[in-house]
Amino acid sequence: MKQHQESFVVATPGRGLHDLTKQLRSIVRRAGITTGLCSVFLRHTSAGLVIQENADPSVRRDLERWLARLAPDGDPDYEHDAEGPDDMAAHARSVLTRTSETIPVVGGELALGTWQALYLAEHRLRGHSREIVVHVVGE
Repeated sequence: MKQHQESFVVATPGRGLHDLTKQLRSIVRRAGITTGLCSVFLRHTSAGLVIQENADPSVRRDLERWLARLAPDGDPDYEHDAEGPDDMAAHARSVLTRTSETIPVVGGELALGTWQALYLAEHRLRGHSREIVVHVVGE
């Protein structure tokens, strides 16, 4: 069994869904693994990972509005606001997304569906540098 691990940093421009699929595909190719698993881990608590539709941008806009309703910025019930009114909202939104995703590798490629992509969901209003750790294992 082979293993390959790489990290990379994404400089987000601010809140939104940022497509990581191209970077992941490149890492899987460099890993030289035909059949296995690609594990993606985000080392942050105010952002998340989501596998979502990549064809219609209105899906991403609708998801952003949905998250805003569930975890609004500046909610007076939040105690944690050390970094501004979006601070606790970002942490709450990260509970709804994920810090890791695992995608099968089939034929040396990510086995994402036709309309699927992996996105970094930046939950903070201003841009941040987000570190991603990718581990590919298989044969």
